[in-house]
Amino acid sequence: MSVGSVALAWLLKQDGLLARDERPDLSQPNMAPPSYTLDAKAPPNPARAGALISLWMQGGPSHHDLFDPKPELRKRDGETFPGDIKYDSVARASSKMLAPPWKFKHYGECGMELSELLPHTGRVADDLCLIRSMHTGVNNHGQSIQALNTGQVLAGRPVLGSWLTYALGSETQELPAYVALTDPGQLPVMGVENWSNGYLPAMFQGTVVRPMEPRVLNLTPPARLAGAAQARYLDYLQTLNHEHLQQRPGELDLEARIATYQLGANMQTAAKDALDLSQETEATKRMYGFDNPACREFGERCLIARRLVERGVRCVQVFTENQRWDHHLNIRKLLPTACLKVDQPSAALVADLKQRGLLDTTLVQWGGEMGRLPVIESNAGAETAGRDHNTYGFSMWLAGGGVRGGMTYGNTDEFGHKAVENVVNHYDYHATLLHLFGLDPEQLTFTQNNRTRSLLDGRGRVVHDILV
Repeated sequence: MSVGSVALAWLLKQDGLLARDERPDLSQPNMAPPSYTLDAKAPPNPARAGALISLWMQGGPSHHDLFDPKPELRKRDGETFPGDIKYDSVARASSKMLAPPWKFKHYGECGMELSELLPHTGRVADDLCLIRSMHTGVNNHGQSIQALNTGQVLAGRPVLGSWLTYALGSETQELPAYVALTDPGQLPVMGVENWSNGYLPAMFQGTVVRPMEPRVLNLTPPARLAGAAQARYLDYLQTLNHEHLQQRPGELDLEARIATYQLGANMQTAAKDALDLSQETEATKRMYGFDNPACREFGERCLIARRLVERGVRCVQVFTENQRWDHHLNIRKLLPTACLKVDQPSAALVADLKQRGLLDTTLVQWGGEMGRLPVIESNAGAETAGRDHNTYGFSMWLAGGGVRGGMTYGNTDEFGHKAVENVVNHYDYHATLLHLFGLDPEQLTFTQNNRTRSLLDGRGRVVHDILV
């Protein structure tokens, strides 16, 4: 709706030409209801990262088979596990250990050990920080997703992307500050809760961009309304909306709805440009795997993520579908398929950001809500064998945004069952990410009904060892 007088006022503000308000009298309490915007805000502390791209592998990628080689597990394949294990699927449980069916190789100058299933990821190993000691300790998908998305296992809390946009706003007012790129297969476990604003104002929730065309519904106006006709209509609607809002101060949902209408109008041009992959070179498309049907779709979304952050979007999450990595059965068949879908596009995203000078300020995260157990599930033969849930020790990687590249951090035990060295809990992970964005988790708060809340509620340490 940024047309007419509204657009003029915004442009004047951007150029610093509007008169400034007098300094408020701080001796008097501010009784006015709070108001929230998505305007860009400077972080209170020095920041290394300015944008986040999360490649979310829902279901739990097997760290044993991808990131965390254990010679002892390979040596004792088929033997009884010498300890206690918490199973999620008790009926199909087995105590016999399962060695990875795939080989590990050393990649990059750093010599990082990764599975042969991830050859493209191996090519960017020197840019990755591989954390092998992740831990949430809650063995179901939903609770562990909530832990890694919201800092707590309880439902109804804001996700990390909402906190970042609440704290920092967006560098663009023509695109959503926080975008969720969903998979064409289906939504991940927990559905829309994966990008929920929780108790934060509604304007900080993630905006879904569809995995097929049209990626944003109802973006193009009908021919009879395009141009001046639409501008006059939206200008009039803006006036009515603000009159309505002035009569209802403090109605945050109403503020958010009006802001969403305005964003929708702005997106008519900006979103078409950002989502138009025909502007990319053929070499870039091949880099992301457009010539490979197995990974083309995920590659398109990774490329869109790059195009969004280079236009000022604060946070982008690229999701795989529900249980893509939840390999209770047939892991020998299903894990290679899952890797083929994401390996090349994920590595291309890191390399592309780097060659464009964006990796230094863009933090890329790859991982899911859990790993897998070192023992066989469904022990009815090699072809049916899978792995059950494991949230006590698993792996994920980070790149860019102030994270040290070419390093591994933390360790699990000799069988890859539990994190035992430099354990990174979900609240440590969040504290570290906030630190990279120049935010103090104890100062980043939101007050609702006289209750002050934060992402971590007093928990979490910054993992300085992995930072540049």
